Amino acid sequence: MGKHRILSGIQPTGNLHLGNYLGAIRNWVQLQEEYDSFLFMADLHAITVPHDPAKLAEDTLNVAATYLACGIDPTKATIFVQSHISAHSELAWLFNCITPVNWLERMIQFKEKAVKQGENVSIGLFAYPVLQAADILLYEPDQVPVGEDQKQHIELTRDIAARLNFQYGSEEQPVLKVPEPLIQKAGARVMSLTDGTKKMSKSDPSELSRIDLLDSPELIQKKVKRCKTDPVRGLTFDDPERPECHNLLTLYMLLSGQSQATVAAECADMGWGQFKPLLTETLVASLGPIRETFLELTSDRTYLETVLREGREKAAAIANSTLTKVKDALGYARPF
Repeated sequence: MGKHRILSGIQPTGNLHLGNYLGAIRNWVQLQEEYDSFLFMADLHAITVPHDPAKLAEDTLNVAATYLACGIDPTKATIFVQSHISAHSELAWLFNCITPVNWLERMIQFKEKAVKQGENVSIGLFAYPVLQAADILLYEPDQVPVGEDQKQHIELTRDIAARLNFQYGSEEQPVLKVPEPLIQKAGARVMSLTDGTKKMSKSDPSELSRIDLLDSPELIQKKVKRCKTDPVRGLTFDDPERPECHNLLTLYMLLSGQSQATVAAECADMGWGQFKPLLTETLVASLGPIRETFLELTSDRTYLETVLREGREKAAAIANSTLTKVKDALGYARPF
């Protein structure tokens, strides 16, 4: 038997940050040794909210370069751009026609983002979980690496696959494979540096709320120095009254490669004046090589474009095969 397959992707909107790295990309680097990995830039999802068309293509290539700089190996993983494979959009339409509206009305992320956009909220934002289901099911992965906040989307994907299988397949011959979520517990939800109760986000208007993977050592030092803390001496995990303390200790634990018990013992008697330089040093040591490799990759795009072209060819062959299978089940005539 071959390796089990996984699939995941990130929207190319702005620079990737520490939450993207610890919650997803670093996990992918480890998983590529064990799994047949398909990793993409979700540029179709990027326009569900207002975007800058002058930056979309550049941001997409930069995210691909960041994947490689973080350690994704194109000889072990398939890296591609979502919009370069039209099967994503076509399967999303087919799924739209079998997905009940009330399934989408209960999606939490739509409700949160719709409040921000008001009357400008688009059908694309409402229906993007269906496109996300198409992204996943096209490649028939066994598992999908996700954070806890994305678990609802995987459940919707599984519901859509099960509905299609029930209506147009059979128990003996299902049309689509129903994937399982692969949830990383530690570090799956990295919180903001300015509010430990909110997730670190590219959309946060404050640059001080996040550490971008391409930040210079000087900028990392500035952000850590200004991050929100509390007046209590002695640093501990899991205190509900100290969310920022838990978040910063977790970052240090994950980037230093130590256990929670070891970090808890090391930092139990520390003040913030002692801990922040330690965290800064760990961040710079961890992210410095990523930044250097990224700059090398983007100085000459030839290699990057080759990786994406080869990734598209491999991914498209699988995606188009799955799309044909779904269209056959739905009764479409094949091209003459």
